[in-house]
Amino acid sequence: MDRAPGLPALFAGQREAFAREPYPSLAVRLDRLARLRTLLERHGDHLAQAISADFGNRSLHETAIAETFIVLAAIAHTRRHLKRWMKARRVPTSFHSLPGTSRILPQPVGVVGVVSPWNYPLQLALAPMVAALAAGNRVLVKPSELTPGFAGLLAELVSGAFAPDEAAVVLGDADVGKAFVAQPFDHLFFTGSTAVGRQVALAAAAHLTPVTLELGGKSPALVDTGADLQEAAARIAAGKLFNAGQTCIAPDYVLLPRGQEEAFARAYRQAVLRMYPRLEENPDYTSIVNARHYQRLEGLVQDAQQRGARVLPIAPEGESADPARRKLRPAVLLEVAPDMAVMQEEIFGPLLPVLPYDRLDDAIAFVNARPRPLALYWFGHDAARRQAVLTRTVSGGVTVNDVLLHIAQENLPFGGAGESGIGAYHGEHGFRLFSKEKPVFIQSRLAGNALLRPPYGPATERVLRLLRKLV
Repeated sequence: MDRAPGLPALFAGQREAFAREPYPSLAVRLDRLARLRTLLERHGDHLAQAISADFGNRSLHETAIAETFIVLAAIAHTRRHLKRWMKARRVPTSFHSLPGTSRILPQPVGVVGVVSPWNYPLQLALAPMVAALAAGNRVLVKPSELTPGFAGLLAELVSGAFAPDEAAVVLGDADVGKAFVAQPFDHLFFTGSTAVGRQVALAAAAHLTPVTLELGGKSPALVDTGADLQEAAARIAAGKLFNAGQTCIAPDYVLLPRGQEEAFARAYRQAVLRMYPRLEENPDYTSIVNARHYQRLEGLVQDAQQRGARVLPIAPEGESADPARRKLRPAVLLEVAPDMAVMQEEIFGPLLPVLPYDRLDDAIAFVNARPRPLALYWFGHDAARRQAVLTRTVSGGVTVNDVLLHIAQENLPFGGAGESGIGAYHGEHGFRLFSKEKPVFIQSRLAGNALLRPPYGPATERVLRLLRKLV
């Protein structure tokens, strides 16, 4: 049975519309971005409330900061620079082809599919859409079924702002998601887990569809000697507990000089309690998205305790936990072993393992022995040691002396490396991602390439000898 009966027709409609308008003008693209901006400005609060309802409680301020603002900033940045991005770029021509000229023309690829996750459902659906529309493409978005209230509202709002052959939202469960990624898109953009990313890549391979995979992994926070421990702990806590740790670039574990574990745990606890003096009734502290993920996180804690880890829960004094609210207590985990489940899988919650190292080389080796992370965070003040970490590790992105913030820079590409992802976007990098960079060579009327045409003879040999000397 077809679980997405309207999907092929919707895709075909966008493909036909693109064929009629394969290179939308600057005015058309700016208008589409303006409509998306108006949608967010008018309905951002409604979308945030829908997300909060889907989670049980999701901080409205967190949605405003990390979702609505990020997308609005992306639209503003894109509209400001789009005219320049669209221009054909003149590039040098090889001397043997002079006086011909060479240029690169950015061309829309066609119909772009975007599969977005539940943890930041607005940002990770609309930020790729901004880039795809700016590049002149048509867009279909498949939001996660784990945030159904948000997904339904987004579908309604997008259908009111765009013709279905411009941009549309496809609703449905995992089976609809499978049907979605099986369409012959001209580019497929997926944000989610590494395991599902592999399945998406396989589905796309059937059509040789280019893919961008924004995945996850275990992003380390490396606290170096000489770092301000109080400041590092406070900034790591703020990033770790944003969205209750349900962030693909959240600091997943901390590496710090041996002997500083207890001091870090105390500083981290103080920072957490300053931000969240209460948890259960606190609108700033986000719930775990559903019971399955809540139980998974509790299982990580139990496994670590059974294997000898010391778990230090952090909770306001006298406040009891209510599992029905799914507000999982933040915790620091000490004496953690690499084979514990909490160190084997991405945590995606408010649990923070802390591991000591003896030398910076040991910390770098620990990071490099594991799959390449989506993000890496370094805290310290020694420029040489910072450079060693930057050049000897591979990660999707880096923030120095803070966490998360590289994702908010429109002039930096955002993407993974290895198992944490393929490709990158944001700003001009997103525009280029969804464009075909078409190479164009324009021959001059004064071209001399007739000297290299048959019949070959002594003149050909003389020209080749000259060219080889000039190379």
